[in-house]
Parts: sequence; C-alpha cells; structure tokens
Amino acid sequence: MDLAKLISTINSFLWGNLLLYLLCGTGIFFTFKLRFVQIRKLKAIFSNAFGNFSIKGEKAGKEGMSSFQSLATAVAAQVGTGNLAGAATAIASGGPGAIFWMWLSAFFGMGTIFAEAVLAQTFKVKDEDGQVVGGPAYYISQGTGSKAMAAFFAVAIIFALGFVGNMVQSNSIGDAFATAFDIPSLYVGIGIAILAGLVFFGGIGRIASVTEKIVPIMALFYIVSGLVVLGMHAENIIPSLKMIIQGAFNPKAATGGIIGATVKEAVRYGVARGLFSNEAGMGSTPHAHAVAKVKHPVQQGLVAIMGVLIDTFVVLNITALVILATGALDGQTTGIALTQSAFTKAFGSLGNPFVAVCLFFFAFSTIIGWYYFGESNIRYLFGVKGLTPYRVLVMLFIVLGSTLKVNLVWELADTFNGLMVIPNLIALLLLSKVVVKALNEYDSGIN
Repeated sequence: MDLAKLISTINSFLWGNLLLYLLCGTGIFFTFKLRFVQIRKLKAIFSNAFGNFSIKGEKAGKEGMSSFQSLATAVAAQVGTGNLAGAATAIASGGPGAIFWMWLSAFFGMGTIFAEAVLAQTFKVKDEDGQVVGGPAYYISQGTGSKAMAAFFAVAIIFALGFVGNMVQSNSIGDAFATAFDIPSLYVGIGIAILAGLVFFGGIGRIASVTEKIVPIMALFYIVSGLVVLGMHAENIIPSLKMIIQGAFNPKAATGGIIGATVKEAVRYGVARGLFSNEAGMGSTPHAHAVAKVKHPVQQGLVAIMGVLIDTFVVLNITALVILATGALDGQTTGIALTQSAFTKAFGSLGNPFVAVCLFFFAFSTIIGWYYFGESNIRYLFGVKGLTPYRVLVMLFIVLGSTLKVNLVWELADTFNGLMVIPNLIALLLLSKVVVKALNEYDSGIN
C-alpha cells in the first residue's frame, strides 16, 4: 500500500465515522446546552464583532490585541483555500449536497466555537516573555489537568496547520498562478515564503496589523465579485439551491449522474471540508480569541461565532453558488481549477487571474493565521527559544507544498486535522460547565 492509499484509509476511518459524530455531536451538545446562543444572541454577536471596527486599530503587543484584530486573525485563518478550493473539492467529490452538510455542521459548530473562545479567554496566561498566550493546550492542561493530552494537541496542531496546513495553502496558490499566469509553482512558493517570513519575524504586532487590513478588503472584494456573477446568472440561483437540498439526500439525482456520490460521501466531504473552512471544533481559532482584550470571556465567544457566519454562510456560499449557477460542474474538474472554471464562464479570460489573485490573498492571510496558531503551541512546548527554528521550518514547508500533488496534500491535512480535533473536543466536553457558568454570569450581569 503506497502512502496516498494509507492516508486515504486513515481518513476514511477518521472522517467517515469517528470525527463526523464527535464534531456534530459536540456542536449539537453545546447548541442545546447554551440554549441556542447563536440565535438568541444574534444582535450581541454583531455589536461585539463590529462595534469597534477599524482597519487601523490600536497596535497589538504583549498584552494582546483588540477584539476586532483577534476576529480578523481568526477569520484570516478561516477564510482561505477552504472557501475557494475546498468548497469546489467538496462539490466535485460529494456533489452539491455536500454544501448542505457544510451549512448544518457550521450552524451547530457555532456552539462549539463559542465554547472554544470562552475557554481560551478563561485560561489565558502570560509566558516567560510577558506575552499573553492561550488556546487548547492551555485550557487542556489547566482545566483538565492532563499535560500529556495538552502536549499531544500542541504537537498535532504544529504539524496540522503550521506545516502541512500551510503546504495546502501554498499548493493552491501555486496551482492557481501556474494556470493563470504560467509561473512555475516552485517560484511562487519561494515568493510566498519570503513574504510570510517578513510577517512572522515581526511578531504579534505585525500579524495583527496585516490581518486587520487584508481580511475586510479581500472578503468584500470577493463577495461583491461573486454577487456580480450571480446577478449575471440570476435565473440559475433557485435551481442551484434546489440542487444543494436535493443532493444532500440524493446526490446522483441532483446532478443527473454527473457526480456519482453517495449520501455518505456528501456528508463526509461536507463536514470535512466544512471543518477545514470554518475550523469550529478544530482548536485553531481559540489562539486568536485568547489574546483579545475584552471585559468578559463571553464577549469574545460571541465574536467567534461571527467568524463562522462570515466564513461559511457568506464567503463559502458565494463560491458554491457561483460554481453551480454558471454550470461549471462537469464531473471531472476539481479543486481550485473548478472555481477558476466557474469565474471564467462569467468573466471570460479574466476569470483565471481573478481567482488566482483572490486565492493569493485568502491563502496568504491563512498562512499568517495558522503560523500564529502554531507559534502559540511552540511557546507552550519550548518557550521563546523555539520560535526562530519554527519560523524557518514553516517557510520551508511553504516552498515544499507548492510543488506537491494536490490530492496528497489535502489528504495529509485531513489526517492531522483529525488528530488535533480529538483532544480538543474531549477537553471542551469535560469543561462544558465552565462555559455554561460564564454565559449564565454574562446573561445575569454584564448583559
């Protein structure tokens, strides 16, 4: 059995049964336990997320960053290749119905990501350098007392996001630029690594400064462009939505047999790609939310929910509807090539360059976010002395990722994502009373 088949077999077990039930079950558990916080606190979610919106906010430092900067850093990680290439991969592999399962898992995932952010705020600490840090490794070790499980999570996320995850990002950019501009992927990877390194070595201040500027602009540009395409194909919007609903329960009928997926595959690819996109339950975004300067942990929990709303219900839906409405789905094309094909049908020769440029900003911002999440765990395991070797290794993996085959890179990402999810979900469930107590305090006091 070669490496690709072995990894695929592991993922079939992880994502076919175990994690599907664990992730969805945890989301459902928190949604009911928190009395549908994602619905009843909708107004507070918007006010906490955008109440102090500014593209040029206060400078972040050792004391942390503003709530909006934390959201921007989290969304930088969430809105990436999962929204452009990942959504296309899910549709191509699981049919249009995979998007329905993305929606459902994201709705319940809002409960999970709220819990992650609240715990990250509750258990944040200052490290030896005086830097405020937090995340699952910290709430696992302090909250559950299991340093072994915390260390396992820390190692898993460093590989999952810092190394393999960032290979996925550079891989997608490399493919897109090779198609659009005929630039060798290796050269693209080297260029990305250099630009990323400039941000990495600038510390938390530069990371916050870059994300708070890039994220709002890139998201707005992509959303408006997608809406223009949908306006050009307005008559196909309702049929596309019907394909998504029908495909969730009868994938072959939804596409006339073009995609020979089963319901199980629609669910598997929908949930797996959905997690990769919005990261609810993965244990990644809590690192950004931990360092937000807020008065109460619940405030940042509400802000975290906004990240899922932006990622899945806005940006990802734009990609999915553009692919379906333009008729780009052909049963053969997948990944970023399918997204490029959809925009090419609408914008002609400008379609490929448009997607390539969008993907560059989406994926580059994700590289910054994921680097930061890994850095928090390097600090947990090795202290400040581990930062420089980590930064250099991430840059090398970015270059390497740009040259690999897309299927292998995505499968590797799924494997490591799965490994880091397990200890995080265990800790969330064990510490659920802490989350509920915090929300009850907020409801009866500050709110």
